[in-house]
Amino acid sequence: MTQTISTKVLIIGAGTGGYVAGIRCGQLGLDTVLVDGGDGLGGTCLNVGCIPSKAIIHAATKFETVAKAAGGGTLGITAAKPAIDLRQTVEWKNGIVKKLNQGVAGLLKKAKVRVIKGWATFSDAKTCTVKTAEGDLTITAEHVILATGSEPVELPFLPFGGDVISSTEALSLDKVPGRLVVVGGGYIGLELGIAFRKLGAEVAIVEMADRLLPLYDKQLTDPVTKWLEKHGVQLHLGAKAGSFEKGALGVTDKDGKALKLKADKVLVTVGRRPRTKGWGLENMGVDMAGPFVKIDQRCATSMKNVWAIGDLTGEPMLAHKGSAQGEVVAEIIAGHDRVFDPVTIAAVCFTEPEIVSAGLGLDDVKGRDDVITAQFPLMAIGRALAIEAGEDGGFVRVIASKTDHRLLGIQAVGQHVSELSNSFAQMLEMGAVLEDVAGVIHVHPTLGEAFHEASLRALGHAIHI
Repeated sequence: MTQTISTKVLIIGAGTGGYVAGIRCGQLGLDTVLVDGGDGLGGTCLNVGCIPSKAIIHAATKFETVAKAAGGGTLGITAAKPAIDLRQTVEWKNGIVKKLNQGVAGLLKKAKVRVIKGWATFSDAKTCTVKTAEGDLTITAEHVILATGSEPVELPFLPFGGDVISSTEALSLDKVPGRLVVVGGGYIGLELGIAFRKLGAEVAIVEMADRLLPLYDKQLTDPVTKWLEKHGVQLHLGAKAGSFEKGALGVTDKDGKALKLKADKVLVTVGRRPRTKGWGLENMGVDMAGPFVKIDQRCATSMKNVWAIGDLTGEPMLAHKGSAQGEVVAEIIAGHDRVFDPVTIAAVCFTEPEIVSAGLGLDDVKGRDDVITAQFPLMAIGRALAIEAGEDGGFVRVIASKTDHRLLGIQAVGQHVSELSNSFAQMLEMGAVLEDVAGVIHVHPTLGEAFHEASLRALGHAIHI
């Protein structure tokens, strides 16, 4: 017999949007049930995305550092030739994921959120049946928060399986592939492709666009392209991937020439799509915006008291967007007057070097004569030189209104610049002008001084250039 329970708030999906919404609902005293039918508490980001990929990237960078020391020495440091046991690296990564899983579970328990493990299927907008290990459970709710996230896009001629893998499988390989072909030159493919190159794999990247990271302007992506070329990564731009047979991937290059790229693994990273199928969305009566669930500024769908957050609601598909939306929805349900209306949602590519973008970019203001643009090179920053982060063409750029000097966009490329992203977002969110940044005494020696100097340069009086 199917058990039935009722709750004030039902959340579907335990990713960074869903679990944050759950914790905030619990803090606000709302009776809340969270259904986890996916990757586990923390969702894609914690289990098979943001966190594990950054762990592997970190390990790869440490391996590269030792390898440099073994290849003739660096900074006066020499070392024996390193070796990598990827099984142990993956075990270490899994330990981090487990620790964070347990942390999320503890926070949900503290907030008195009931977590149910199983797959939910909706029969109407406020009723779903969850298939659990103990049997079926029917849940009815006054409010429903949809946070089902996204999934990797599969190419019909390169289906996942065997040696054709997604980022999920790439993060749990038991050994470094001798030859890795990455299909897709976006941030996921480049982050993992660069990591495996550092670990010793021969890497090739196949991208349909005529350059890598096409969503970012060329000035930001050039340092990444130069790193790839310097480290022997094959770049096939303007190229189309074909089928994978007998250890070789068919590719048509930009001139129409057919190529065969030998590969031990083919990593397909051509994008992600919202997870809208398999859980009864079609029975809920909500409006769609293309492939995404349509929401307003309150994250409300067209169905009363049904809310949607995170990747399910559209670009940018970023964990921190989903978390922020989750907090907003929880507070609205509790009776607070809230909207989700950020000035910016900063994005980071953890490539080599890293890229940060917040607000308007160079391509967004192309041809406009009412803006000021200025950038400052990291090679003129003492801290960058002292940590070997000043020789890869990195810089910080500001874009501001010519009339009132209001900041419109901030970008950076360089080693460790991801740590500047929150400062960029904060300044834009607070409506800062160039004089605000120039008036802040920035700590020396730090990479953040480049933000200060770029703003001074936009005002016409940079100090160190």
